[in-house]
Amino acid sequence: MMRTANPALNTKTFDVAQEGTRVMTVQGTVSRTAMLLALLFASTMLTWNPTAPEQSTGWILIGAIAGLIVALITIFNKKAAPFTAPLYAVCQGVFLGAISSLFEKQFPGIVFQAILLTFGTLGSLLLAYTSRLIKVTENFKLGIVAATGGIALFYLVSMILGFFGVQIPMIYGSGPIGIGFSAVVVVIAALNLVLDFDFIEQGAKQGAPKYMEWYAAFGLVVTLVWLYLEILRLLSKLSRR
Repeated sequence: MMRTANPALNTKTFDVAQEGTRVMTVQGTVSRTAMLLALLFASTMLTWNPTAPEQSTGWILIGAIAGLIVALITIFNKKAAPFTAPLYAVCQGVFLGAISSLFEKQFPGIVFQAILLTFGTLGSLLLAYTSRLIKVTENFKLGIVAATGGIALFYLVSMILGFFGVQIPMIYGSGPIGIGFSAVVVVIAALNLVLDFDFIEQGAKQGAPKYMEWYAAFGLVVTLVWLYLEILRLLSKLSRR
């Protein structure tokens, strides 16, 4: 049974291709992921302005909302992934360029550090997965899924409380509790990459249709964006101390 905490990749994600049609491959998914990341990086330049980040703050909301809408369309209509996944990458690039500018203005050099740590984590976990140093057992999957669900629920409750002016300073502050919380979230986000690797590999083995390469790449980018944002948040907390 395949299980992943990524909402874009769940047990109903992969269909089986009809006989005689082109099927998904791991290499094809890697190529699609590289294309999406290239689009994401290119679009960050549209809103990257650390010298005057206040000029691009509106793009944070635009990019986040547009990205969410496109992501939901992709999740519920995965056959559209060859078209919506690139659009999602562009929306997220606009969002990340703007929000990264705010962090960079306050903490010079933090964005470069976050990028290095994000892709360093990706490379390290990919190596650990391919060499089978990390075994993706059912208990491992269940634990990561449960932890990710708990984090998502916490963020949702925090957002709702925020509408009523209720804050959780210890968690979002730069004290030991806040740093510890962010460190745990970074670890959980990183381990979701392992589940995504396993899910993509299993999808290729099962002979999923060719368009699923785009969908699987989209799911992997979703996790990478989350990991980058959590690393950025952790580094900002450490910089405040």
